[in-house]
Amino acid sequence: MKADPPRTCLFGLLVVLAGAAPCARADDLEVLNDAAHFAEGPIWYHGKLYYVEYDRNSVTTWDGARNAVFWSKQGCGPSAVIPTARGEFLTTCYDSGSIGRISADGKDLPPYTHDKDGNPFVGPNDFAPDRHGGMYFTCSGTAPGPAIDGKIFYIAADDTISQKATDIHSANGIVVSNDGKTLYAIETEDHRLIQFKIGPGGSLSERRVFLDLDELTHIGGHIYPDGVKIDSKGHLYIGQNPRDVQAPLAGTIFVVDDTGKLLRTLKLPSPGVPNLALSPDEKTVYVMALDQLDKPPYHGKVYAIPNR
Repeated sequence: MKADPPRTCLFGLLVVLAGAAPCARADDLEVLNDAAHFAEGPIWYHGKLYYVEYDRNSVTTWDGARNAVFWSKQGCGPSAVIPTARGEFLTTCYDSGSIGRISADGKDLPPYTHDKDGNPFVGPNDFAPDRHGGMYFTCSGTAPGPAIDGKIFYIAADDTISQKATDIHSANGIVVSNDGKTLYAIETEDHRLIQFKIGPGGSLSERRVFLDLDELTHIGGHIYPDGVKIDSKGHLYIGQNPRDVQAPLAGTIFVVDDTGKLLRTLKLPSPGVPNLALSPDEKTVYVMALDQLDKPPYHGKVYAIPNR
């Protein structure tokens, strides 16, 4: 599938002005699923790509040849999936306000519904494992909107869940730095990434703004960042989900270094590119994409694109 030439050329000019490398060629794209219903929150695990389909309430796998439903639960509204240290899986059930638990063979297990102090999960969204067998996850809160009530929770290796950060504006994608010292989190409605210092027991402190996507791009409108992943070099890959299919930089994934400098971009033909995963050798980026942004079934695609 080819990207629209005028928009690609316009974006190429913007990237050159920004001093970054040219965007990826659209003719290198491979479509792995052309009928996904809001694919999100992917992870590569044991030779398969695992991802959720929000509108189908499912976790789907791609094994290199075909897509298959691994797990499904009505009312969940999954946003991400991740394996645990025990070989089970967790999924953020955005609609039901829970963390779904799945056995290694795809059977439903009792979910987590609140932390150790009784705090509920409002809009569970994305995961980030650490080096200690623990897992951070975001809860978006009542966003989108003016309310700043998103949170970050931590699941310790002993399954104790505790609240670690509050007052986040539409908490979304999240990732731990390679040295385990920094947590990056997306505030979608503020168009930015924030960062925290990670302390003992998964504690978070020294919150500050890491990167404002509107200031990075200077397009005269807003960028709505969504998912974020990190590679072995510490480069951050930032997906986005624009509000308008005609947004100037729709379909663009931004790659920045650990100072927030724009290194390059990946350009997809679908306007929404909310999340992604890297292959084990980091030569391929698996992109969850949306063509239908604002109503069910949120039709989209799953792409594979060379990472260059």
